[in-house]
Amino acid sequence: MSRSRHYDIVIVGGGLAGLAMAAGLADLPLRVALVEAGPVSAEWPEPGEGVDSYDPRVSAITLASQQLLSQVGAWEAIVSARICHYTDMQVWDAEGTGEVHFQADEVNADNLGHIVENRLVLAALADQVHNATNIRLYDNAPVAGMSYGGAQATLTLESGDSLEADLLVAADGANSRVRQWADFATREWSYKQKALVTTVKMSASHAYTAWQRFLPTGPLAFLPLGATDAPDRYCSIVWSADTAYAEQLMALDNEAFKKALCEAFEGRLGEVEAASRRFSFPLQQRHAVDYVKPGIALVGDAAHSIHPLAGQGINLGFKDVAALQEEIRRALARDEALGSLAVLQRYQRRRKGDNLAAMAAMDGFKRLFGETALPVRWLRNTGMKLVNQAAPLKRQLIRKAMGF
Repeated sequence: MSRSRHYDIVIVGGGLAGLAMAAGLADLPLRVALVEAGPVSAEWPEPGEGVDSYDPRVSAITLASQQLLSQVGAWEAIVSARICHYTDMQVWDAEGTGEVHFQADEVNADNLGHIVENRLVLAALADQVHNATNIRLYDNAPVAGMSYGGAQATLTLESGDSLEADLLVAADGANSRVRQWADFATREWSYKQKALVTTVKMSASHAYTAWQRFLPTGPLAFLPLGATDAPDRYCSIVWSADTAYAEQLMALDNEAFKKALCEAFEGRLGEVEAASRRFSFPLQQRHAVDYVKPGIALVGDAAHSIHPLAGQGINLGFKDVAALQEEIRRALARDEALGSLAVLQRYQRRRKGDNLAAMAAMDGFKRLFGETALPVRWLRNTGMKLVNQAAPLKRQLIRKAMGF
C-alpha cells in the first residue's frame, strides 16, 4: 500500500556526500529522509590481507574533511580501521627535471591527510545515520520520478510511496537524476581519458608519501595504504591516461601490467610485487550552472565533477555538505524557510567560486602537463623548481591541499 509522507529535508543519494549530509543533521529538530536505490549497510568490512582485500575506491581525506567527519561522529571509527596518514607529497614531471616536495613539517602539522578506503567511510557514516532518531532511511528504494512546482519537490519511489520535501538535497552523483528532473543546466566536456585504478604491493616503502608523476598521456598517482602484513608497502594506484592507452593498459596480463607500471613510475618504490584486479572509468568534467533552485540544492558530484589528478573530488563534496549544513542551522536560528532561495543562495555563494577555482586548476594542470612542446616543458619544469624553493608559496599550497 503506497503512502505519502512529508519531511523537512529529503536527501537523495546514499554515497559519501549524502550520508555525511544526513549524519550532520542528526542532532537537529528536523524530519529527515535519506533515499538510496541500493543498500545502506553499517556492517564493518573485514580488512583481510593482500592486494585483493582492499576497496579499489579510496579517497585522500584532507584535514578539513576530517573535521567534518569528526563533527558528524564518524571519524573515530574510521581512524581505528585500516587507514594511512601521509606526511609528504612528491610531484614531478616525466618530461624534465621539475619536482616539488611538500612536507607536513613545513606548516607544523602532523600529516597532510589520510588515504582511506571509501567503504570504511561509508560504513562509519551509515552507522551514524542508522542510529539517528530523526532520520528515516529508505534504502533499496529506487526513485521512479519527481514532481517539482514552486518551492516544493515530491519524489515518487518505485514502491509507490511519495515523499514531499521542504528542501530536497541532490547527492545522487555525477549523473544526478534529480538534477535532470529539475532542469538544472550544466556545462560539461570529456577529457578523452580514462582513469585506471588498482591496488599494488611494492618491494620498497611508500614512505607515507603521496606520489604523483605527470606523464604526457596523463598523471600517475601512488597513494599510500595501511596494512597489517606490510604496513608501508601497499599503494592505491590512480593512473589517468588517454583513452586508447588506458585501454591498452587494461588489456595487459598481470605481469606485463606490473612491468609497465614500474617503468612509468621510474621504479621509485622498487618492483611491483603484486597487483589486484584493475578497474577503469571515463573522465569527464561537469559543473552545474547553478547549485540551487527554490526547495532544491545540489551537493558533491551532482553539482560538480572534476579530474581526479589531485584527489579533491570528495573533499570538495564534503565542503559543500559542511556549508549547506551551516546554512540550514542558520536558517533554523532565524526561523527562515529551509527551501527559500535566499537561504540556498548563501550556500551557493560560499561554494561555487571555490569549486570553480579547483576545477579550473585541475583542468589547467591536465592541459599544461599534457603539452609536449619544448618551450612549455622548459617553463613548467622551471616553474616547479621555483615553487619548490619558494617557502611562503609552498606553505600556501600545502594549506590549500589540506583543505584550508
